[in-house]
Amino acid sequence: MGVETALRAEYWPGPEAALWSVLAFVLGTVVGSFLNVCIHRMPRGLSLVSPPSHCPHCQYQIPWYLNIPLVTWLMLRGRCRNCGAPIAARYFWVELLTGLLFLAVWIRHGPESPLTAVVYGGFVAVLIAASFIDFEHYIIPDELTLGGVAAGCVASFLVPALHGQSTVAAGLREAMLGAAVGAGLMYGVLRLGKLLFGRHRVNLQGLTRVVFSETALHLPDRDIPYEEIFYRSTDTIRLHAQRVELVDRCYREVEVQLSPERLQIGSEEWDPTQVGYMEVWTDKLVLPREAMGLGDVKFMAAIGAFLGWPAVVFSLMVSSVIGSIVGVTAVALRRREWSSRMPYGPYLALAAVLWVLGGRDWVAQWLGT
Repeated sequence: MGVETALRAEYWPGPEAALWSVLAFVLGTVVGSFLNVCIHRMPRGLSLVSPPSHCPHCQYQIPWYLNIPLVTWLMLRGRCRNCGAPIAARYFWVELLTGLLFLAVWIRHGPESPLTAVVYGGFVAVLIAASFIDFEHYIIPDELTLGGVAAGCVASFLVPALHGQSTVAAGLREAMLGAAVGAGLMYGVLRLGKLLFGRHRVNLQGLTRVVFSETALHLPDRDIPYEEIFYRSTDTIRLHAQRVELVDRCYREVEVQLSPERLQIGSEEWDPTQVGYMEVWTDKLVLPREAMGLGDVKFMAAIGAFLGWPAVVFSLMVSSVIGSIVGVTAVALRRREWSSRMPYGPYLALAAVLWVLGGRDWVAQWLGT
């Protein structure tokens, strides 16, 4: 008897019963508690297991009886019991969201295939962690993207029903095809976006002093680290300067171009690593801009590995619609900065969740198949 056969509905004591739904929700809140650890620690390069859960303000180690999902945050009214410092509401909402999505996944897939529901629950957990990290830090860690590709291939091999297949070879084939289509399609969108929207003009208020240090571009109203400007070696900052001052020389009325590999002032060129400080006086400059990052490409590959290439197409189309709705709403509310600051990863994650909760059936009904 195979694993999937052993876990089919008829071998379970009434999987449709309310008890299993309650257990799915509770399990989701527990997983959500762990996701909070991932969301806080992964972008900072910290261990997920050491030290144990503690207050970030007073370092108080939280005992197990004060680490009960949902209950503890409500009981302590969102504050540390030891020092009284506020605990971000995000901890509560991540636990609640994970619990509700685990419940929704179980209701949708559990009665027919409990093992499929378990795999989809794990995948949804990855989507939640990636979305919150991307929203806060504008990155999606490779542990979630590349790790998600590997996990999706393994899961598809063990549970080929994820892709509507009956053999392990077919399941693995669909996972690998989905990952390839996801990465390829998303990279194509990235390159097209770079071509169409790859430049951002910054207009300054008259002739303004702008500083280029070793680590960042310093504008009058903000500092922009170079890692947020340069994603590839060809990305270039361009401007016309009335005056340029280096440590040992000065230029007037020249074109300036700075990339990770080259600094050009007029007709002269330098290695940027040898120029630690530069001041320019200009009224505008053009910065390179990305439509999305490579993290989104790897994220879509993970979605394809778990859900297959049809879900990739669905996620790309639906995420675009969601992004458009958010953009139009932001403009209507005169909050254009909301959409400009929103990374694309959460849109992809929401679209993938919709696929898990019934997207395949919706598409089949729409196509009349």
